[in-house]
Amino acid sequence: MRMTRGFVDIEMVTGQEVALTEELANHLTRVLRLRSGDSVQLFNGDGREYRATLTSLERKRTLARIEGEVSPLSESPLRLTLAQGLCRGEKMDLVLQKATELGAHAIQPLATERTEVRLDAEREARRVAHWRQVIASACEQSGRASLPLLAAPLSMPNWLVQLGAAAPAVNPQSMRLMLDPEGDASLRD
Repeated sequence: MRMTRGFVDIEMVTGQEVALTEELANHLTRVLRLRSGDSVQLFNGDGREYRATLTSLERKRTLARIEGEVSPLSESPLRLTLAQGLCRGEKMDLVLQKATELGAHAIQPLATERTEVRLDAEREARRVAHWRQVIASACEQSGRASLPLLAAPLSMPNWLVQLGAAAPAVNPQSMRLMLDPEGDASLRD
């Protein structure tokens, strides 16, 4: 039988009772119809998983007791960073979901010359929070215990400056960039 997994954004210690988010509690109790005493696996994105037992299923507060740490699936040894141009609608959600499922270590959203999405500070904060939830859900589905790092959106020139500053740590042989094959500007431009 497949173990039900859930993301809880707090530090977990064996023996501790943790409050589940309303969304996770609703999914476990109303959708999956789990009851008090049922087992779940929880993770918080730090690379570890914890076996837990549902202890309290009150309407406003659902609790689970951490029973112990379990061995998570191994993470990819590759440290891949996906630099993705901002997409409209649900396309960005799909890209983040698939990148997470495929084992990306980090994701860098980019505002490019042809990006149609424009984010002011408030909208950017809401989108990044939403994208973090998409990533956590993808980890729940794929069995990952480590959440990929999600950087704040940057413009392409600012990202390239950051890469240049990290040049001693970045092996040029390991970098791959995919740009517009029909574009008329060079990377140097």
